[in-house]
Amino acid sequence: MDETSQKIIDATMALVRDKGYVATTTKDIAKTAGVNECTLFRKFKGKKDIVLNGMEQEKWRANMTPEAFKNVSWDLETDLEMFMNAYMDRITPDFVNLSIGLRAPQIYDETAPLIMKIPQVFISSLTEYFRQMAARGKLPDTDFDSLAMTIFSATFGYTFLRASFDERLTAVNQKDYIHKSVKTFIHGIL
Repeated sequence: MDETSQKIIDATMALVRDKGYVATTTKDIAKTAGVNECTLFRKFKGKKDIVLNGMEQEKWRANMTPEAFKNVSWDLETDLEMFMNAYMDRITPDFVNLSIGLRAPQIYDETAPLIMKIPQVFISSLTEYFRQMAARGKLPDTDFDSLAMTIFSATFGYTFLRASFDERLTAVNQKDYIHKSVKTFIHGIL
């Protein structure tokens, strides 16, 4: 990828993150990238093409693979905290805001499968972890998919709300939230 194309991609993705896909114009992209709008169209078919090229780049998608969750100790509390931390360390407020900006109807069919890879990796990795814990006799045989969805929902919810409201919604920091959530999940409220 040449330098000009990369500038265009970076400008586009930053604008989509900050303004959303619909509000981002090719004129805005050209200005932010420091190129002529004609150059933009020589390099790419249009805004959608730029975004799809950007989503193929690691820097514009969270590096969420099953490898992020391989460092297990087979201690439920420690491992659930690791899962949640691994997610929250990779899914930054910038990434959350970009994924929101990419949900516009004009591009959603193309972006949704790429955005969904992140929760799919988390949920499938955690479900498999629960199965292996049951096979080791450390968990009862139960609905592992629902357990994984519960942990994912708590993780996603905190991440999304922090990206949306910073500390205005709650002063609970990430470390305390994860620790207390895992304790509640394992031991219940009482």
